[in-house]
Amino acid sequence: MVRLIGYFFGLGCILFLGVAAAAAIYLSVVSKDLPDYEVLAKYAPPVTTRIHAGNGALMKEYSRENRLFIPIQAIPDRLKAAFLSAEDKNFYNHPGVDVGGLMRAIAVNLQNIGSGRRFVGASTITQQVAKNFLLSADQTFDRKLKEAILSFRIEQAYSKDKILELYLNEIYFGLNSYGIAGAALTYFDKSVNELTIADSAYLASLPKGPANYNPFRHPEAAMTRRNWVIDRMVENGYVSQSDGEEAKKQALGVVPPKNGPSLAASDFFAEEVRRQLIDQYGEKALYEGGLSVRTSFDPQLQLEARKALQDGLIDYDERRGFHGPIKQIATSQDWGPELAKIPALNDVPEWQLAVVLSVSDQAVDIGLQPSVDAAGRVASERKRGVIAAADMRWAFRLTGGKTAKSPSGVLSPGDVVFAQKTGGADSSSYRLRQPPKVQGGLVAMDPHTGRVLAMVGGFSYTQSEFNRATQAKRQPGSSFKPFVYAAAMDNGYTPASVILDDPLQITLSNGDVWKPTNYEGEGGGAHTLRFAIEHSRNLMTVRLAADMGMPLVAEYANRFGIYDRMNPVLAMSLGAGETTVLRMVSAYSVIANGGKQIKPTLIDRIQDRYGATIFKHEERVCEACNVSEWKNQDEPVIADNREQVLDPMTAYQVTSMMQGVILRGTAAGKIKLNTDVAGKTGTTNDEKDAWFVGYTPSLVAGLYIGYDTPSTLGRGGTGGSLAAPIFNEFMQAATQGQPPQKFQVPAGMTITAVNRGTGMAAQPGDPNAIMEAFKPGTGPATTFTVIGGGDASAQVAPEEILRTSPQANQAVTSGSGGLF
Repeated sequence: MVRLIGYFFGLGCILFLGVAAAAAIYLSVVSKDLPDYEVLAKYAPPVTTRIHAGNGALMKEYSRENRLFIPIQAIPDRLKAAFLSAEDKNFYNHPGVDVGGLMRAIAVNLQNIGSGRRFVGASTITQQVAKNFLLSADQTFDRKLKEAILSFRIEQAYSKDKILELYLNEIYFGLNSYGIAGAALTYFDKSVNELTIADSAYLASLPKGPANYNPFRHPEAAMTRRNWVIDRMVENGYVSQSDGEEAKKQALGVVPPKNGPSLAASDFFAEEVRRQLIDQYGEKALYEGGLSVRTSFDPQLQLEARKALQDGLIDYDERRGFHGPIKQIATSQDWGPELAKIPALNDVPEWQLAVVLSVSDQAVDIGLQPSVDAAGRVASERKRGVIAAADMRWAFRLTGGKTAKSPSGVLSPGDVVFAQKTGGADSSSYRLRQPPKVQGGLVAMDPHTGRVLAMVGGFSYTQSEFNRATQAKRQPGSSFKPFVYAAAMDNGYTPASVILDDPLQITLSNGDVWKPTNYEGEGGGAHTLRFAIEHSRNLMTVRLAADMGMPLVAEYANRFGIYDRMNPVLAMSLGAGETTVLRMVSAYSVIANGGKQIKPTLIDRIQDRYGATIFKHEERVCEACNVSEWKNQDEPVIADNREQVLDPMTAYQVTSMMQGVILRGTAAGKIKLNTDVAGKTGTTNDEKDAWFVGYTPSLVAGLYIGYDTPSTLGRGGTGGSLAAPIFNEFMQAATQGQPPQKFQVPAGMTITAVNRGTGMAAQPGDPNAIMEAFKPGTGPATTFTVIGGGDASAQVAPEEILRTSPQANQAVTSGSGGLF
């Protein structure tokens, strides 16, 4: 018996050693292919890039995984306690694998065999870090063993706080939200420091199954799981019994999901910033790099710019009548679900979609589009309103030249239209609206820094994402002329120089004849250059450009950034080229700031995920700004090393002449500000585009309106009648409450009274006198001299006048002379 026992003992030892050897070999093989856990030290997950306005407000976020990295020191203890209670209560005590928890899980699973219940797991937070960062999610024994081995190694290499930091920043919470900071914003629109016990418990419940505890699809399951976590927090001593019971009484409090943060009317601006970031840093940096971008965006100015442009577009469009309903739907039964399917203009919140329920000669009864919750359910409430005949009278003019006498001749039951509330919050009165077909773009800029403060790329970003402020290349018409006159002022001419305004024809070498004319067809005699720019005389501008030589004009246009390489042909002097609103506003800013070159920018500063500045727009240097103490030294001076691209005296002369455009010229009566303002109208051939660009001493703004497919705006659709009022509305709002500002006369200039007709010195008491600015060594002419007084006919090659664009060719060959 003893020998038999010894025999079995020896056999058992051999088997044990064999199994141990096999296990060691297996562990050796498994361990051999383990990934390098040291990569965790260089953890840099995909992080959300955040775009901020100039005042710091969050404007937009871009990410593939909505994550904001937050260090463990910034995570409140209450939030940590919720996750430890839900996932791993022994986290700070075990070596990576919770052996006691594992044994309990095995016992529970043995009891549940055949019961149909799911097996419970026993993965620690460390094991979950190993799986999420280094391994796949395969449910295999090999993977679980590798997970355990890596967990021991991770625990030896990193502190518990570091492991918890990795876990809380990596895990997925549902609703495209990764990491605890991103989840707090997504579910509660709170920072982690603002989360309550109930909030923290709910977030801690999500890693087990975000879809199973979705608060909108499974609210009961979400509430049950949250309360279970609260109970565990109480059980583990993190929360008192009374606080726990109070937390369980609270609603989930989850906010409806949003499409991301967005400041009102910021979509065009934010999209332009996005494009620039991709061009400069690439898509990976934008969507994963965690950049923090501070822009030049001014939220209040943007709202004013948007309103001014929309008001102008709507006013023009409504004067051309009603286009018809958006579509037709049935109203015999519940019209709410069908109306809810139609996309609204989300960035025009003042407008609501509505369906016509009934029509009479006095009014239209409408049903308003119902709201839809996060789960896609249409609200049961059906709100109604009334559009009185007086609030849709503009629509009585129908397309095709027809007119209606009452609402019944315009709308029918089932028509889907836009409506805008006219009274207070409780009013049921609405005004009929329609998205305009005409479009436009507007830019406002600080002329001293080049910072773009506001940008509107069209009526609605939802309607069209095409940014007409930066992407639309349009003819600027006579808004280009100030640069022709700037070249003249820099090269021996003065505002009092006189040039001929008689009819002009130029015979091309191919036999065609170009006959530019002034817009109204009038002309004759000779006038000063001031008169020419104030009244936008085409004939005088062409003669001036020919007298100087178009290569000089082209050089100035390129220097100011209006074109990359302007074709030096005469038609270009009338604005026949194509450029953008942003370029035009940037060029005018150089005149406004006294001739200093600027770099237009939408971005002030960019920081990487670690807070290091990788870009800043401000290039000026202040060498004495940072000192340890004050020793009665002079105040530091910021050195402005920007290139002087225009004589400051020339800039003032052109500014003075453009003040005349507003006082006496093509914008007379359209601009009414309590501060100095200068600007220029522009209207392209056949009135296809209407421009106005202007500035005060501290703000430049420019815009155009026109159809995306260029077509006439109609007779009278000029920069003075269409664009200048929009500029005026914006500038009035932008300068409201500010003290008046004056354009400063550069030192050394002489202000002399001249006769506005002859350009010669005015005699005392001359009723036709005007004060004119002259550079040193210049002054009023002593004799009456006219530029361009010779024979206007000449044999000129077509390429000296034409440019390759069809619009410029038409402006030349049609003989309409419509650019002014």
